Amino acid sequence: MTMDLERLRLLLDEIQGARVLVVGDVMLDRFVQGEVSRVSAEAPIPVLAHSRESIMLGGAGNVARNIAALGGSATLIGLVGEDLPAQELGRLVAGEPLLRGALISDPSRATTVKMRFSAAGQQLLRVDTEVVCPAAAGVEESLVKAIGDNAIESRAILLSDYGKGVVTPAIIAACLAAARAHGARIIVDSKARGFGHYGPVDLVKPNASELARATDLPTETDQQIELALAKALADCDAKAILVTRAARGLSLAVRGEPVRHVSRSPPEVFDTAGAGDTVLAALGLALASGAPLSVSADMALLASSLVVQKAGVATVSPEELIEAEMATARSPLEAKIATLERMTAEAALWRSRGMKVGFTNGCFDILHPGHIAYLTEARAWCDKLIVGLNTDESVRAAKGPGRPVNRLAARAQVLAGLAAVDLITPFADATPIALIAAARPDVLIKGGDYSLDGVVGRDLVQGWGGEVRLATFLEGHSTTSTIARLGGET
Repeated sequence: MTMDLERLRLLLDEIQGARVLVVGDVMLDRFVQGEVSRVSAEAPIPVLAHSRESIMLGGAGNVARNIAALGGSATLIGLVGEDLPAQELGRLVAGEPLLRGALISDPSRATTVKMRFSAAGQQLLRVDTEVVCPAAAGVEESLVKAIGDNAIESRAILLSDYGKGVVTPAIIAACLAAARAHGARIIVDSKARGFGHYGPVDLVKPNASELARATDLPTETDQQIELALAKALADCDAKAILVTRAARGLSLAVRGEPVRHVSRSPPEVFDTAGAGDTVLAALGLALASGAPLSVSADMALLASSLVVQKAGVATVSPEELIEAEMATARSPLEAKIATLERMTAEAALWRSRGMKVGFTNGCFDILHPGHIAYLTEARAWCDKLIVGLNTDESVRAAKGPGRPVNRLAARAQVLAGLAAVDLITPFADATPIALIAAARPDVLIKGGDYSLDGVVGRDLVQGWGGEVRLATFLEGHSTTSTIARLGGET
């Protein structure tokens, strides 16, 4: 399934500035990253050598963060303790221009914190600090008041219920009342065992395992999903239920209509953390803009297919959605040919996953065995290989009249057909120094006919800890000699 590109552009324009109220369990996501090179002598566990640490909004906070990343305006309502994590959450909210916070303090509870430890892009352990109990009466009243005060301009209300105690019957009632009063759509993302207590909301959004738990039915096949959705709708008053199904896409059940199954080409899943929050945010924004539920679901699926390709709890931007939808119209070979901007983003994404990025460059006018051997060896030294490809003008400037023999588009397509090449970015400058600075490769590669001192970008790459390597030069093969033979020369 793909979205109509023009319709997607219009929808992304319409959601800019749309105000959405997010109510639910706010968390602080803390990430501790490092390297593992040995096993502990005390127990059969890896020893993580700490290198860096970061924090971000989690839970309902991540929903609000995703709304802001897509260009919407979010107001976040939730509970925090009176502790350091609460202060950190406050600073994170204040740092988001399109995000307002109404975080209610409860001195009797700790702020929920999820601490993840990872190495080389692989999560090793998660440690949760949380208090799971309903909000106290006085605190609940403050939450209800915050909902009433902030719902006036909201066009959608999102309930993010992780079961920590914020989404009580009184909070649900306050959200339903606010939605009726202001004509807002109300969507629930629920971890609860059953959806009946949410009342007549517009949409409930479980994942497949949550739907199975709520209905006590299997949810593997389309038919099983349809039966589970029918039971879930019979057991609650929601107008519709949308179930996310990982690589199988999503299924949407609207009362009185056939179930709609929607899928995209399975993405390269790197990390599913926070993907449900992205779906909720995209759904809420699209519905807030007045888009039909089916179109909103399509955009939500597109957004989630991108966020699972990123490391950690991530967000997506409108530009990324447009680029992804444009990419579906390209052939696999064309998808390897990237602008400087996309190359920069791809290289950063690969590095965030712990991959070693390599870079080389050249004219690659007439591919011959020397080129194949060179690129194959270069790819063996890295996980992803970027090739900077001279434009026709820069080839002509370097090689003289009559070159290149093949135009840029043809050279790029032939290179894209090689398994050793992961991305190709044309450049018109005399040297690829701008591409090297943008890609920040871990290894810079040139042919064995160069000296290390003569490799452009060597100082840059070595400056950030990378290496420079020379590939084996295959004697007897060159573009110049090939052209000479074609011309009948010896």
